[in-house]
Amino acid sequence: MRVVNQTKQVVIGHSIKVADNFFTRLVGLLATKHLRSGGGLMITPCSSIHTLGMRFPIDVLFVDASHNVLKVVEGIMPGRLAAAAKAAYVIELPQGTAAATSTQAGDKLLLDA
Repeated sequence: MRVVNQTKQVVIGHSIKVADNFFTRLVGLLATKHLRSGGGLMITPCSSIHTLGMRFPIDVLFVDASHNVLKVVEGIMPGRLAAAAKAAYVIELPQGTAAATSTQAGDKLLLDA
């Protein structure tokens, strides 16, 4: 899946995988050694994440059902938790992606399968 920050007119990721069932949501990025630029994972439905057992920091976008970014957590380290109460889904991205794309709360995303 391709994810575009429609507000900033910039591609956030061009190879975003989707975790939308029990198994893929359970595993998440735990089996991943690193995320490549342009990659990531969309977890749906989801309003909270953890990085327990992960090996690398990530950026996390919490997004509502209208595809508005509610919260951005940059560089969350392994062993941490993050949440946004009204999030419908999250997008986990390589560390530095949010800053590189100037993505912030209030931006509108476009999901392009």
